[in-house]
Amino acid sequence: MDIKNLFSLEGRVALVTGGSRNLGKTIAAAYIAQGATVYISSRKAADCDATAEELGPNCHSLPQDVSTVEGCRTVAKALSEREPKLDILVNNAGAAWGQPFEEFPEKGWDKVMDLNLKSPFFLTQALHELLKAGAASGSPAKVINITSIDGQRLNPWETYSYHASKSGLIYLTKRMAARLVKDNIIVTSIAPGAFASDMNKAARDHGDEIGKSIPLGRIGTDEDLAGTAIYLASRAGDYVVGDTITIDGGIVHAALGQSIDA
Repeated sequence: MDIKNLFSLEGRVALVTGGSRNLGKTIAAAYIAQGATVYISSRKAADCDATAEELGPNCHSLPQDVSTVEGCRTVAKALSEREPKLDILVNNAGAAWGQPFEEFPEKGWDKVMDLNLKSPFFLTQALHELLKAGAASGSPAKVINITSIDGQRLNPWETYSYHASKSGLIYLTKRMAARLVKDNIIVTSIAPGAFASDMNKAARDHGDEIGKSIPLGRIGTDEDLAGTAIYLASRAGDYVVGDTITIDGGIVHAALGQSIDA
């Protein structure tokens, strides 16, 4: 049993979508620190290029909008021209939309569902051959979908398409896992809670206050996310298949509900 290298990603190739900032950037940096070569993709080329330069020579920029099937195939083609295999795919790119029920628009539905739910499926499909090539090296290839605790419980906001997309992605993770495990490709997901990001401005701007409502008493940190992402990508997580790991300080599974008197 090689405990020393249990969490190593030495020699692995990873692609992280939405990797230019926030949670995706944290995951990319963590994988690089563990020895991986990491490609990051995001819609804004300048941001993607700047982050790749910041993270160093083992980080490479592949800017692309992956909310369309064509965009997914373009990224896959670009990666195949640079690498003979892919060991780790992190489907992290995401969007949210909040608006009252009476006013919620079709564009707010389609934008979120396309990026959060359609993209992980079609990008994984487009990269299937590269992932199989990664799995052929002896260790399973990994697909890690970034879901959300908003796919497990309701938040106070009217984010209809976000809730639907994240809950759907949690179940899609199981369905994809059941098929791809036959190719020695393991599919899992991470459901983050309150982490400071441009999408979660409440946690970003009012972390101490938000932390008071969390059982553990604080919002998530880069280390919390990095640890889970490394675990699932490495040998340590090889026996976790189709599951969603919730990292939220206890909001979903350890928060006490309000009592209702009869």
